[in-house]
Amino acid sequence: MFPSLFKWTADRNEIHKIYSANKKQNRAIFSRLKESLNSQMCRGFVDAFLVRKQNLEKSGITKSHFHDDNLMMTVMNLFAAGTETTSTTLRWGLLLMAKYPEIQDEVQEELRRVIGDRQVQVADRKNLPFTDAVIHETQRLSSIVPTALPHKTTQDITFQGHFIEKGTTVFPLLTSALHDPNEWERPHSFYPAHFLDKEKKFVKRDAFIPFSAGRRICLGESLARMELFLFFTTLLQHFRFTPAPGVSEEELDLTAVVGITLSPSPHKLCAVPCM
Repeated sequence: MFPSLFKWTADRNEIHKIYSANKKQNRAIFSRLKESLNSQMCRGFVDAFLVRKQNLEKSGITKSHFHDDNLMMTVMNLFAAGTETTSTTLRWGLLLMAKYPEIQDEVQEELRRVIGDRQVQVADRKNLPFTDAVIHETQRLSSIVPTALPHKTTQDITFQGHFIEKGTTVFPLLTSALHDPNEWERPHSFYPAHFLDKEKKFVKRDAFIPFSAGRRICLGESLARMELFLFFTTLLQHFRFTPAPGVSEEELDLTAVVGITLSPSPHKLCAVPCM
C-alpha cells in the first residue's frame, strides 16, 4: 500500500530473496502441472486456470487475464492472504480456549456428542451450533484485519453527510461494526452467545463482517471459513489446550500485537491429548 516505506524495512534483501525463491518454486510446480494437464480432470485452481487459458487461445483470444504472470501473482496472493489470516485466527482461538476452559468444555462436549472419534467434515457445521458460534465469536472479537484492504470510490458519493470524490482511497473500518455496542450485547468480551438464539441454534448477525462486505468482499471467504472450521474442530477433538505450567487463565493476555494483522501476543500453551 505504501511502497516508499519499504526502504526502511529491515532485512529487505532477505525479503526479496525469499520472494524470488517462492516464485521459482511455484514455476517448477506450474511446469509439472502443465506437463500432466488433463482438461477432463481438474486437480485444483492451477489446472482450472490453465484449461481456461488453453480454451481462450484455441478460440483465438491471446490477450486476456489468463496469462502466466497473473497465474503466478494469483497463487502467491492466495498463499499470502490465506496463510497469515487463517493461522492468526486459529492462534486467537486456541488462546481463547485456554483462557476460558468452561467454553472449551462445551465445545469438546458437543464434538464428542455429535462427531465422536470420526473425522470432522464441512457438512458437520450445521450440527455443531455452539462450536460454530465460538469460531465466529473468535473472528469477531479478534478483528484481525480491522481496516480491511483499501478500496477506491468509482463515482462521487455522499456518505453519512460527507462528500467523497470519485477515485478517493477509502479504508473501511470493519472494527466499527464488529465491536459496535449497538449491535453486540458484550462488544469487547468473548461471548459466543452473540451467535446463538434462545434455543441454542446458530444465528447469523448482519454486523459480522470480518471479510468485509459488498461486491469487493474477500475472495477467500468460503475457503477461510472451511479451513477455520476443519482445523479448529480437529484440534479441539484431539487436544485440550491449557496455559503453560505456573501460568493461570487470568494471566493470559488478550492484548493484540499490531502487524500485517492483529495477532495475539506470544504465549506458550500446553496441548494435552484427549483420552
